[in-house]
Amino acid sequence: MNILPAIDLCGGQVVRLYKGDYNQKTVYSDDPAAYARSFREAGAEYLHLVDLDGAKAGEAVNLPLISKVIRESGLKVEVGGGIRTEETIKQYLDIGVLRVILGTIAITDRAFLERMVNTYGEKIAVGVDIRDGMVATHGWTETTSVSVRDFCDYLEKIGVKTIICTDISKDGAMAGTNRDLYRMLKNEYSLQTVASGGVSSLDDVRALAEMDIYGAILGKALYTGDVNLADAVRIAKGEMK
Repeated sequence: MNILPAIDLCGGQVVRLYKGDYNQKTVYSDDPAAYARSFREAGAEYLHLVDLDGAKAGEAVNLPLISKVIRESGLKVEVGGGIRTEETIKQYLDIGVLRVILGTIAITDRAFLERMVNTYGEKIAVGVDIRDGMVATHGWTETTSVSVRDFCDYLEKIGVKTIICTDISKDGAMAGTNRDLYRMLKNEYSLQTVASGGVSSLDDVRALAEMDIYGAILGKALYTGDVNLADAVRIAKGEMK
């Protein structure tokens, strides 16, 4: 299993938002590239990066900064946040992003999603945000009538390779991740599933690694110190119990 430490970018800084509120943010660093390098030094190979400014603006606001993060850290970076056009996708891929994550638009414009998957293949990942078994959109503010199973059936059918699946009820709650959800996805689909939301202990990392799912994102637990990144990486690789 791969561990993906997370960086949220806002105003050129590494931040965490409280319940998605841009006015309630904690700043952790003014140097995202240095922060990413520290992840690499702890053994990480991947980085989950969200451009919060881009999510608000609908374009690649932090492109030069993200390019610097990729160049200086050497990490394999997946990027999400406001990716709504092919031009933005091209901009990210041109600077060396491993894959771009399509969120709301993957639900609201399936023709666009299918076109991008046909054009860019495994470079296109899809964010699957779940509330009570249903897919949520628009920054979690709207819940659709599309079930997680129906959506994943569709994504698998059109050739999507990787999904980033978040149980919204678990995100940031530090109460453990939804192991049943990820076990179901692993057992029923060929999709590479990245678990997101509530991975708050090394026990969570261990449980997900034992399922042999593709990846797990470490966010809040990393910033609070509840999870040591180097230990999480070793557990994910089977080098530590």
